[in-house]
Amino acid sequence: MSDKQTIKIENVKCGGCANTLKKALFEEFGEVEVNLEVMPREITLKIEENQIESLKTKLKALGYPFSSEELNTIEKITTIAKSFVSCAIGKMDNK
Repeated sequence: MSDKQTIKIENVKCGGCANTLKKALFEEFGEVEVNLEVMPREITLKIEENQIESLKTKLKALGYPFSSEELNTIEKITTIAKSFVSCAIGKMDNK
């Protein structure tokens, strides 16, 4: 049985980002809550321990890496750039 976990992530700026996260993660992880009231931002979802790496990979691909993840300079720049695209998509999908 999966437990709810809250994970701190980077580069989430707004409701557009939150919308992208919810849509992108829904199929594999179900309902995702995004807390835009805290820094770093947090997502809460039901997840099995064996799904953590898959979630980490998916979030990084969207530009929203775990706060605990050590990224080199190139990876930081790349994830920030990806997050701008994901944010824009989330804003367009929200209309």
